[in-house]
Amino acid sequence: MPSLMKEFVLKTGFDPDRCKIDYRKELNPEQLDVVLHGDGPCLVLAGAGSGKTRTITYRVAYLIENGVAPENILLVTFTNKAAREMLSRVEGLLGSFPKGLWGGTFHSIANRILRIYASEVRHTPNFTILDEEDARDLVKLCVKELSVDTTVRRFPSPANIGAMMSFARNAGISLREAVERKHPNFSEWISTLERVQDLYEARKREGDAMDFDDLLILLRELLHTHPDVRDRLANQFQYILVDEYQDTNVIQADIVRQLASAHGNILVV
Repeated sequence: MPSLMKEFVLKTGFDPDRCKIDYRKELNPEQLDVVLHGDGPCLVLAGAGSGKTRTITYRVAYLIENGVAPENILLVTFTNKAAREMLSRVEGLLGSFPKGLWGGTFHSIANRILRIYASEVRHTPNFTILDEEDARDLVKLCVKELSVDTTVRRFPSPANIGAMMSFARNAGISLREAVERKHPNFSEWISTLERVQDLYEARKREGDAMDFDDLLILLRELLHTHPDVRDRLANQFQYILVDEYQDTNVIQADIVRQLASAHGNILVV
């Protein structure tokens, strides 16, 4: 598991010999280099079967064994299954779960933060999260409410409409541009689709609801429009670890960059 970092500088006071876990025994040389990495950014290139999950969890355990408070560590994964596995492994290594450790998917972390700062993004702390099925049903209701005749010519399904709206929002482009770029066969419906999108957004606001895209988009907005919140969170997260970083989109990468702005101690795999 080679790292692109040419030099590893250990933070003063970090010493594997004082730890209960024998990191030199448990890890191969490449994994050990990553786990013992000190301050500053670290990009790790890891192929399948290289033990990246093992490395990340040992890294978290190492930080905690060397006095880093769990609440100052943020571990981000792409699936709930991966998050559960990593947090379970950390608990197994330390003998108990490190209370306060932040770990989960981008969406779960965003949900947790937005519950705290809901008013800053025009919601209440009890906002509802629409899963994919909920969002699809809401799109269907909006189409019906607008009395769109879906029997005339081929009209996109609620799932397709949701996918187009999601692509547009995540790419930071208009729905019109998204349709023309990705689904030109639906170009004749652009004006209708824009009306559906407007009503969809209005119904979410009225119902104090967010879909999965909102969680990330609003967290990013929060970090950019409220520097005090960004600085508070960035100061809290002294060490950030991101699994499957190559899968991040522009919004997710920017969220990581904002949260790492104070300390710059980010390790991505």
